[in-house]
Formats: sequence, C-alpha cells, structure tokens
Amino acid sequence: MPARRLDPQRLLDAVTAQRAALRAGPWTGPVTVPALGAACLDGAIAATDVGLAPQREALRGAVIHTLGLLESLAPGRSVEVRVPPFGAVQCVSGPRHTRGTPPNVVETDAMTWIMLATGRTEWPDAVAGGAVRASGPRADLAPYLPLASAAPVVAG
Repeated sequence: MPARRLDPQRLLDAVTAQRAALRAGPWTGPVTVPALGAACLDGAIAATDVGLAPQREALRGAVIHTLGLLESLAPGRSVEVRVPPFGAVQCVSGPRHTRGTPPNVVETDAMTWIMLATGRTEWPDAVAGGAVRASGPRADLAPYLPLASAAPVVAG
C-alpha cells in the first residue's frame, strides 16, 4: 500500500499557507514533490516550535512525505504503519500480509509521527506513553527512526 500521491500544487499551497502563518518569506525552493514534502515537514515543526498548530495541509504533506521516506528506507510489506487520517504504508521486510488485520501494526496521530520521524520523540518513549500503538513482533520502528531532520524556517 503506497503512500498517497502528492500533488505539487497542493503541496505548494500548503507550504505557502504554513510559511504565511509563520510570517516567513515566500517559498523559493524547487517545486518538486520531494522538496515541497520536506518543506511541509520543516513548516510543521517550525509551527510547533513557536507554539502554533501546524496548518492541516502542511501536516498532511509532512506525514505523507515521511511515510514515503519510511517506505523507501524499510521496503517490505510485513508492517502496516497508520497515521490517520493522512496515510498508511506497508513496510519492513518479512512475511507479507494480504487479508484482514495485519499481525504487525503501528498506529499514531500525525504530530506524534512527525516528532518520531524527526527524532524529537524517541520510539520507546512514545510507545511507553501510549502515543504509539504497536502490535506484532516486527512492529518496532526504532531502527528506522529518525527519517529526516527539520530545517529551520526563516521568518521575514
């Protein structure tokens, strides 16, 4: 199950809105899905750093971008990672699951996923605190995290 396709224009709109909420200048980077996905991630983290809720579309872009990174880093179909309502992927090598509820499932909310993906929250802490529900013998994503770092969004 691949991460949802990302539309560059929708991502650009999300980056523009997030940067406006942060009072940062306009986006001057490439208008490509990878660059805009990373910019959504940067913007979502920057928003939380200044006490703002990330813009919904920027958060969506950040989640789908990082799920795609996980899919690339840990190819396979033995673990299903769910970040409702934005996306889900199957990853990690091992026995493939095809019907019903997978035996290895990870589920969390979007902000927890972003914090895990950027290394701002540690996997064991998120699981122990109940922010991540992980079931099954292959559902430990700690070896694959963090997936990215967030660059600062410069205001002005």
